[in-house]
Amino acid sequence: MAQRTRLDDEDCSIAQALDVVGDWWTLLIVRDAARGVHRFDALQRELGLSRKVLAERLRLLVEAGVLAREPYQERPVRHEYRLTARGRALLPVLVALQDWGDAWVLGEGAVTATAGESSKEAARVHALRGTRVPELLLTDRFGAARDPVADTPFTVLYCFPGAYARAGSYPPGWAGIPGARGCTFESCTYRDQLARFTAAGATVHGVSTQRPDEQQEFAEHEGLRFPLLSDAELALTAALRLPTFRAAGVSRLKRLTLVLDRERTVREVFYPVTDIEAGVREALAAVTSPAPAP
Repeated sequence: MAQRTRLDDEDCSIAQALDVVGDWWTLLIVRDAARGVHRFDALQRELGLSRKVLAERLRLLVEAGVLAREPYQERPVRHEYRLTARGRALLPVLVALQDWGDAWVLGEGAVTATAGESSKEAARVHALRGTRVPELLLTDRFGAARDPVADTPFTVLYCFPGAYARAGSYPPGWAGIPGARGCTFESCTYRDQLARFTAAGATVHGVSTQRPDEQQEFAEHEGLRFPLLSDAELALTAALRLPTFRAAGVSRLKRLTLVLDRERTVREVFYPVTDIEAGVREALAAVTSPAPAP
């Protein structure tokens, strides 16, 4: 039985929340479930926990309504563990912890929308090459649920901090955050090169954590002819552990580009993106003359 300490401050939401997820293994289980790791043996391999300890943690998370236990095989009966709505509501907590770790444990505590090429953060992002994007849906600018991976040979996902139709909509101090500026230029460069991406069999998707209505206003203002997808609920961010920073109380994606194939495998990663025009050219080259699958 897992050792748990009851936090009896009934009026403190922090104490009550920690009574559910205060054991550090529980948040790591939530992290891996968000990444698409749902089966007991796979979770055990990822976490290195004993079967007894993992079974107890999973039981507690199911009882707390964070995970749902769903059968995927009848003979013998086997189950998967999937995040519930309550569990998915923990994703901002995971992203905030990662952001804090990137800034204050791996970094120097500065607010930045980029990273050094030799940083541990960049190494984590580049390690996505060869991994698979789990099944998930993001909201497009019209409010429809959409798979971020298109049914074309390639999908280019360019992730950006935020772009607005009106200059006054940007958070205070935006221009002073390293790497934050340039989102409009990046989107417009993809717009101007869209025919070349399409000819190469690639679909372009822009992704930010902005609300869909903000994305719609921006897309209409700039005449974008490809989808912008909202990761406001941080599903993709948490699934791939994408780097973020905080501005105006919102977790925002740092600028990076992923090239995916039809099987949802990450073929190329570009991070950090410091030269926007060069970054678009590199993405185009990746789909025009793709490297062998990892």
